[in-house]
Amino acid sequence: MKLLAPLLMAAALAAPAFPAFSAGAAPTVAKPDLAKGEAAYTAMCAACHGADGNSSIVANPKLAAQHPEYLVKQLQEFKSGKRNNAVMKGFAAGLSDADMRNISYWLASKQIKPGFAKDKALVSLGERIYRGGIADRQIAACAGCHSPNGAGIPAQYPRLGGQHADYTEAQLKMFRDGSRGNNLQMTQVAAKLNDREIKAVSDYIAGLR
Repeated sequence: MKLLAPLLMAAALAAPAFPAFSAGAAPTVAKPDLAKGEAAYTAMCAACHGADGNSSIVANPKLAAQHPEYLVKQLQEFKSGKRNNAVMKGFAAGLSDADMRNISYWLASKQIKPGFAKDKALVSLGERIYRGGIADRQIAACAGCHSPNGAGIPAQYPRLGGQHADYTEAQLKMFRDGSRGNNLQMTQVAAKLNDREIKAVSDYIAGLR
């Protein structure tokens, strides 16, 4: 026993030391740097999406006030090619995950400029689809996921209210024909809509606030 004690002590001293670890601890994520986000956005994105995220080009989406988690996901999928867009892939390719977070959270802090529905003949149809869906074709109401005022649900469903009708219409058609394939749920919904219905709901969405 007298010989064993010093040996045990020596073994304990020689053993590597490990920091305390909590099995439930989650990795910390750095807080977004909004100043860096603004700088990167101004240099790379403002020409197409507007200085404050409110694009004046109807083919390019408004990004102001969009949920940051949604924007990060889209940038990652442009970069990976899961969302197919040659122009955006080129821009996203040079962004790190930190860059994407910085830009996305900066955009989320901006205020979206309201839009307006323009087609009076179709706006009532658009409202019916957005708020009630089309029951006989099992098309769910858009409001169920994107909220009655188009604000969406953070980290799950994007803000739609105020978006350019031309952009929304183009995306719904791309979901329908499969050229945008990064959301199975939207592909299934759009597949059941005809051109008139897509145009109507897109115009109605533009006026939501």
